[in-house]
Amino acid sequence: MKKEQVVNCQFSVWYPIFKQHTIKSLILPLPQNVIEYLLDDGTLVVSGSLMSTFTLRPYDETTSTVTAPEFPEFTSKVLEAINALGGRVFPKLNWSAPRDANWIALNSSLQCDSLSDIFLLFKSSDFITHDLTQPFLVCSDQDSPDPVVNYELVLRKWSELIPGGEFRCFVKENKLIAISQRDYTQHYQHLLKQEEHILHAVQEFFSQHIQYKFLDEDFVFDVYRDSQGRVWLIDVNPFGEVTESLLFSWEELTSGGEVAQQQQDGPAFRCTTSEVTVQPSPCLSYRIPRDFVDLSSGEDAYKLIDFLKLKKSQQEDSEEEENAPQ
Repeated sequence: MKKEQVVNCQFSVWYPIFKQHTIKSLILPLPQNVIEYLLDDGTLVVSGSLMSTFTLRPYDETTSTVTAPEFPEFTSKVLEAINALGGRVFPKLNWSAPRDANWIALNSSLQCDSLSDIFLLFKSSDFITHDLTQPFLVCSDQDSPDPVVNYELVLRKWSELIPGGEFRCFVKENKLIAISQRDYTQHYQHLLKQEEHILHAVQEFFSQHIQYKFLDEDFVFDVYRDSQGRVWLIDVNPFGEVTESLLFSWEELTSGGEVAQQQQDGPAFRCTTSEVTVQPSPCLSYRIPRDFVDLSSGEDAYKLIDFLKLKKSQQEDSEEEENAPQ
């Protein structure tokens, strides 16, 4: 995966090409002072909201009162755009949406109706931080200079999408080679029953509206198939490990194997086939400290040993206090 491929997957690059086949959106340049605010771990959420007194700064008795930052001109533009899109939006940056941070929102959703909603999600998201700091981290051409990135706030008209209708499509050399259920952590009974119809709809959409129109011949795109069977483009991503391969592996997708052998019969299609294969969401690890995840899964034995030693020490201290003379 080259840096140029990452650049080509920016929303503002592909949206004008496929505007008629995706959700209505507006793009606003992100001012430098807003970028600095998003990367600052210690500042408050923007004022003028219920969250204006919520601080992300660690408690410190010596810390003086900190006021929330103000971005009046940018705030005005964002509110105007939100209203133009019906009052509710789905926010993202050039590449990523803060999907790892929906747990912190009051409605546990990425639906936003104010700039403070957007800031709360963005400042809580590792995905957004990656966009702002390391967008070319896994590219193979590390010796070449990083392209200049003009960061943008993307506001998409809020749409209620049923997770069972979302699919990720992998394109190699301008050929659709694989399709995966997008929300692979859940089992949707209708997918296996409708596999033939889904394949036909996605392949037809690809050949009529996507194939040979994107700037690269290797890429990944997400689609949504609505209740009427119409397919909509949701997102475009680089063809590489920075993009989740879901029910496939990147080794399969790049080296061939079963995926390549199936090409004569069309793209490989995979979905979660039963409740037995349901998995926890990969975003769960962003909701609590990573150490807790390692402890619960047993992935780090040393952390577990340290944890047990700590509990034993605490228990001994408690017993000593109980036995101490009054």
